[in-house]
Amino acid sequence: MSCLGNVLWFLFGGMLMGFAWALVGALWCITIVGIPIGLQCFKFASLAFWPFGKEVVYGGGAGSLLLNILWLIFGGLELAAWCAVIGLLLCITVIGIPFGRQCFKLAKLALMPFGAQVIG
Repeated sequence: MSCLGNVLWFLFGGMLMGFAWALVGALWCITIVGIPIGLQCFKFASLAFWPFGKEVVYGGGAGSLLLNILWLIFGGLELAAWCAVIGLLLCITVIGIPFGRQCFKLAKLALMPFGAQVIG
């Protein structure tokens, strides 16, 4: 299921989403101050391309907490809400439930990207 799910995800939106996150990450990395945010965008891009079979492990310390709070204030909350709404819409049908679960995974990562690692 993981391979088929990744191929379907990639063809029906994951490719565009992943390239968009990679482009945003590259733009953030142009400035020295934006490099931490750009690295988080690359984390989103890797998960947006092929989310099936990957897990997100959360950790980090006080620095990650402060950066996550700033992330929430400056756009992370809207991104998480957008991913959650898409996940809910996908979960309306039985076929869309696995894809909705992947959107929920992206929504959780959108809330707390700093200190999180994508495993898989």
